[in-house]
Order: sequence, then structure tokens, then C-alpha cells
Amino acid sequence: MTITSQHNKALKEIRKLRQRKRWRERSGRFVAEGEDLLAAADAAGWEPVERYCAAGSGLAGVEVDAHALASISGLASGTRALAVYEERWAPAPVGPLCVYLHGVADPGNVGAVLRSADAFGASCVALGPGCADPFSPKAVRASMGSVFAVPLAPVDGAGALPGTKIALVPGQGVPLRELCGSGSPPPSSSSIPSEVSLLVGAEREGLPEETVQGADAVAHIPIQTHSLNAAMATTVALYELATRMPRP
Repeated sequence: MTITSQHNKALKEIRKLRQRKRWRERSGRFVAEGEDLLAAADAAGWEPVERYCAAGSGLAGVEVDAHALASISGLASGTRALAVYEERWAPAPVGPLCVYLHGVADPGNVGAVLRSADAFGASCVALGPGCADPFSPKAVRASMGSVFAVPLAPVDGAGALPGTKIALVPGQGVPLRELCGSGSPPPSSSSIPSEVSLLVGAEREGLPEETVQGADAVAHIPIQTHSLNAAMATTVALYELATRMPRP
């Protein structure tokens, strides 16, 4: 049976999940929209609570009239498929390569960090105080499906992070490449530890001073401008770390 009314109870629930963080927190569910994201979820072994598709599209899921489906879509061009999933949270951050975000309030940046973490083989992303909801529509979309691949761990601060903690602070400490070992040495001669947590703050506020003081090392990315946003800085740093860390 095709859903034809935009006032359908299930569609109202999807609107709430898309628009209200508290509703996502209360239900422990979120929405992913678009065939590529749903394919990424399938590839990662995530079973949807429910899947919806445009009537007549031939896609899997409960069929929804095009007008009703457009009424719950967050995409300007509309969508042909979306699904509801249960949120997944890791009990604690794990190594060997953990990314810790503090105060990164832009969901687009959080989603982009997840995408970079996935690309460079990070073992988890730990979300500290002030971070955006990684299961918000904007973050899920920006992750390009990596929200289904990278473990997420909520933490109160940097104290519980695994391995050597490297705080990324503009203009402070040593250039990250020097900390990692310049050039491309073989893993046996690399100076970087086998387990690392990379600590990243928001572009404007950065990391709290106590977090920087508690880190094992402080490093920066040499650039000719004032700063990079959190997602760009994390991507560069992950490249440096991932290409120089000893392989298991």
C-alpha cells in the first residue's frame, strides 16, 4: 500500500527526527536520505528500522507518493529513498588512531571529519563537549556514508583517549610533519607512536588550555593563512599520521 498523505504518522515521525535533536536523542534513531547513503549503510551491515521509496521507483521500501515524500525530504532536489536507523555509539574511544573533536559545533564539519577518518583508516571519532550531533541530517549527509563505517564515542573530555595525545593548535608546538618524522621513513624508523589520539578544536575557539596542557605533544600545520576549519585541518593531520604510523 502506498502512503499518499504527508500527514501520515510515519512521515510525521521522520520530520521530527530530521528537525529535532531532542527527538533523535529520545528515540535513539536518525534518518539517512538518498540512495548512496542507504547503499553505504547496507555495505556496512546496518539494518534500517524502516525504508521508504518513491512510488513507482522500483526501489526497496514502503512506497510513498512523490508529493508526500518531498514533504519530508531535506534535499533541494528531493529524494527517491530514505531510511530510519538506530543510532550506534561505541562504549569508549579506541586506537590505534583516534580523532577527538572538542567544540566543533558545525554538523557539516563533524560529518566531513567522519569522512576523512574513514578515508585514512581512523579507528574511531570521539566527540567531546560542544560538538554537533553526528546523526543530524547535515552531518550524516556530509559524512557521505562514513557515519555507518566509523565508530563514534561520546566523551566528557580528553582524559579517556587512547595512546599518545597530540593536540593540534595553530602556530604552537612543532610542525606535525616533524613530529611524525620528515620524509617517508619506513615504519620501523618512524618517530610516531603506534597508538595516537589526535585532538582538534573548533576553528575560532580551538582546544581548551587545560586540554592542550594535558596532551603529550602539541603540533601545528604550517600554513600561510590564519587558520583552517576543523574538517580541513583534521584531514591534513590524518594524512600525515596515517602515512607514517607503524602498521600492525
